[in-house]
Parts: sequence; C-alpha cells; structure tokens
Amino acid sequence: MNTVFSIQTQGLTKKFGAFVAVDHIDVEVKRGEIYGFLGANGAGKTTAIRMLCGLLQPSSGAGTVAGFDILRETAKIRTRIGYMSQKFSLYPDLDVRENLALYMELYGIPKHSIEDQFTSAVERTGITEILDRRTGELPWGWQQKLSLACATAHIPEILFLDEPTGSVDPLSRRAFWDLIRAEAARGTTIFVTTHYMDEAEYCHRACFLVDGKVADLGTPPELKERHNVASLQEVFLAVAKQARRS
Repeated sequence: MNTVFSIQTQGLTKKFGAFVAVDHIDVEVKRGEIYGFLGANGAGKTTAIRMLCGLLQPSSGAGTVAGFDILRETAKIRTRIGYMSQKFSLYPDLDVRENLALYMELYGIPKHSIEDQFTSAVERTGITEILDRRTGELPWGWQQKLSLACATAHIPEILFLDEPTGSVDPLSRRAFWDLIRAEAARGTTIFVTTHYMDEAEYCHRACFLVDGKVADLGTPPELKERHNVASLQEVFLAVAKQARRS
C-alpha cells in the first residue's frame, strides 16, 4: 500500500456514448489532506467521485483508493471510505437516532463498539439536540450534519463529499466546513467537490476540472500567485478561459 497517497489515478476516463465526462485525469491525494475537486456544474466532478467510490465503472484508466484497485477491489474500498452524495439519502420517516443506528449496522460496526462510536459521531457533528426529531422535518443544514455523522460513524480513512453544502445558507456552510476541518485534523483524508470557490480556500490543495479535464492544480496561495489574482474565484475564471482557448 502506498504510504503517501490515499488516492491515485492514471488516465481515469469515463465516456457515455460519444460524450467524455471525465477525460484522462491523473490525481494524487495525500493522506490526511483536504483535496478540493473544483469546477462548474457539469465539469465531471460527480462522475469522477463515483468512479473513485466504486459506484461507477471507468471506461479506461487505473487507480487506487486506500490502496485498493478501483477496477477490481471496489467492495474493499467501500469498507474504508465514507461518502456523502449531492442528494439527501437518509430515511425521512425515521428519527435521527434511528437513521444513525441503521447506518452503523450497514457499515458492520461491531456490537461492542456501537455505543462508543454512536456517541462519538453525535458529539463530533453536534447533533445531540435533534436525536429524537424526525429526519424529514429537519432544516437542510441539520440534515447535512446528520449525513456527515452517518458517513463517518465507522471512522473511515477517506471521506468523499460531493457538493456537501449545496443549497445551504452561508452561516451553515461555514459551520459545516468547521466539521470538515475537524475530520481532517483527526487524520481523515477529505476529497470534496464544490463549485463554491470561497470554500476552496479551506483546502490544502485544489484541482480545477474543466470539461472533464484537469486544468490546474496547487495550493490556494500557489494558484493565486500563478494567475496573479486575489481569489480562487478569479483563478477559476482564468483557468476556464485558458482551457477553452486551448
């Protein structure tokens, strides 16, 4: 197993008929870093993350996640990762406690560890006060906190977050990113997709995807210096313009 990188891909590609959604991308994500996968809607971010999670078969290319091959060892990958999709995927008719307990069972957490890990997930994400509330009645920000608790209940090595703050108000977005940074501080590798460029400032490194291709990569300060701009929003505009001229 590679001791430096949690995620590596070589020429990872996904085609849907004649349309190339992800076009020969090479990605290396270091263990314990927050890696931002950035781009406009339709850039290929979700398609890429689904391939890395073993939910979608690549058309070509290769890669490893947590040391396991994304083509042949998808079942092993799923035991090492947590995943939050764009769409809310919990059960709205169950209360918060029931949803979290269900996911802990699905992840196969040993019975002797359930109580401690349940308490840990609740405390880390700050959902103690809503445990008995019906999930479908919660505001979106609380639903996202519950989704994060479920995705991290089994203490994954790698956490995939696909547009985790879409449709969330700015204050809730900031609070959610505090939780993401806390997960990274615990040693979890974070792979997060977003089209909010202000959020990308929290990432250790940011990879810009344009039309399915990697257009630029670096730390936020490196990217801003390279393009001689003051914000990652300006970096994104510059990168997109350059990619479409080439």
